[in-house]
Amino acid sequence: MAKNNHFEKLDRLLREQDLDVVGNGYKYVYQYAEVFARIENAIVVVSDLSKGSSRIYAGAFAKIFHISDYSLINSIWEKEIFDLMSEQEREEKFIAELRFFHFLRKLPKNRKQEYFLMSKLRLKTSLEVLHRIFYIHDENQENVLYTICIYSPMIFDFPSKSYIVNSVTGMKEELTSAANDEIISKREKQILQLISSGMKSTEIADALHISKNTVSRHRQEILSKLRVKNSIEACRLAGSMGLI
Repeated sequence: MAKNNHFEKLDRLLREQDLDVVGNGYKYVYQYAEVFARIENAIVVVSDLSKGSSRIYAGAFAKIFHISDYSLINSIWEKEIFDLMSEQEREEKFIAELRFFHFLRKLPKNRKQEYFLMSKLRLKTSLEVLHRIFYIHDENQENVLYTICIYSPMIFDFPSKSYIVNSVTGMKEELTSAANDEIISKREKQILQLISSGMKSTEIADALHISKNTVSRHRQEILSKLRVKNSIEACRLAGSMGLI
């Protein structure tokens, strides 16, 4: 896994789900990945969230990066590819995935499988890569069991960095800071801004006319939703995301 604390946080967010039961009916995920990699010459990574492991299927495109098939790696992140990105590129990738994850959580269960994330990545080789992420949910559409990441050449360009795409209608939504509304509430954003300005919980409580306990509860919610350990990390990440 890449040495990036943000991905450790998203790792926890994904793996804190109820993943006790994964049936054999999901074997098609690996079959799909292998066939797609061969036909499209793409790099396809399947991550099993219940086991914390991944398999990499390397189509011909992978030869450019000297990446081979891996039957199993003990991480849900594809380090070989992350190492080809700059720190800024990895952070932008994390932010897009965090926004996408929270976007799906707000959808009706019967619509979650309609969407995937499409992003444009620039690697240290100066090569632009089309990156797509698909989440495979359990039968109740509540928890993510697998993620499928596809890396392929940029056969077409698009103006923005990332989009949420509806695979049924073809409609796409630009994934900008507006998607942050899916992550934290207006009140949590307000409190985060006050924390960033250096105010303590007691001062925030007085300013917003709420109890200190309410402020503390909001603080914990913010840390949980952003997958950070403390307010300093929360403010730094929030700045990168355009929350404050």
